[in-house]
Amino acid sequence: MAQLPARRIRPALHGAELEVQMRRSFTRHPFEKVIVGGLWLCGIVSLITTLLIIETLFAETIEFFREVSIVEFLFTANWQPLFEPEEFGIWELVSGTFNVLFWSLLIALPLGLAAAVYLSEYAHPRTRAILKPVLEALAGVPTVVYAFFALTVITTDVLRPLLGQDRVPIFNSLSASIVMAIMILPTIASVSEDAMSNVPRDLREAAYGLGSTRLEVAARVVFPAALSGVIAAVLLAIARVIGETMIVAVAAGSTPALTLNPLASIQTMTGYMLQVGLGDAGRGTIQYTSLFAVASMLFIFTFITNVAATVIINRFREAYE
Repeated sequence: MAQLPARRIRPALHGAELEVQMRRSFTRHPFEKVIVGGLWLCGIVSLITTLLIIETLFAETIEFFREVSIVEFLFTANWQPLFEPEEFGIWELVSGTFNVLFWSLLIALPLGLAAAVYLSEYAHPRTRAILKPVLEALAGVPTVVYAFFALTVITTDVLRPLLGQDRVPIFNSLSASIVMAIMILPTIASVSEDAMSNVPRDLREAAYGLGSTRLEVAARVVFPAALSGVIAAVLLAIARVIGETMIVAVAAGSTPALTLNPLASIQTMTGYMLQVGLGDAGRGTIQYTSLFAVASMLFIFTFITNVAATVIINRFREAYE
């Protein structure tokens, strides 16, 4: 039997050889230069925009700290910049932000992961093809719609009849948290389901061959293998909750409070920024610069979340051949 000639495998190009090959490619295909130039331009514009935002943010923050001690800002717990006596302890706003974050994750995390496991391991392909787009459609609902849904339906028609009008104020953290959970549910479910679906089928078949049930395969094989994707989904949801403005401004109230009580009226960092941004604070006033100080704190929290996400995802990432 005649043997087929062996294919010659080209060695991978590195360093100077790769650069020479790319230059030859550009010479043969000049339109690639336009594409590469456009990509470079997009990258430069993004970098310059980011640097300008950071410069504006911290320049106004420095002006704020020329009038307010950083010790008062970081080590006191009373926030009252719009009334006398003025106080600038940031932790009531931080507490309000983490109040909404905690209760919304407490609701959305188990529901989102359960939906991801069902879509990945239990649902028929036709069922998955219907349910997943419907679930993802929730992410396209405008947040202002969610905000008034929380205020007029969740609070008025659900929480007050269930818990009593005397216990549930019209503005409360729980209604905002419930609606926020509905908003981030598609993110957790969809991204987690994608990660679980990408787990190699060989792992599932090996577990079934050892006599595992479908639930055991999902909990002990698929979920640990997809852990980096699940963590990424949760961190994306956290970033969205921390940065959400309209829902907390409309439904949670504008009363800074150092509490995790879900029935309390609170104010988050983004809620305060919206209040001042739409108010009568003049440029250069302490109220105006306090907006940027709060925004800087929010920027730091978001940056820490993103760095933690990168570290955790790299730590738990599974590689398959």
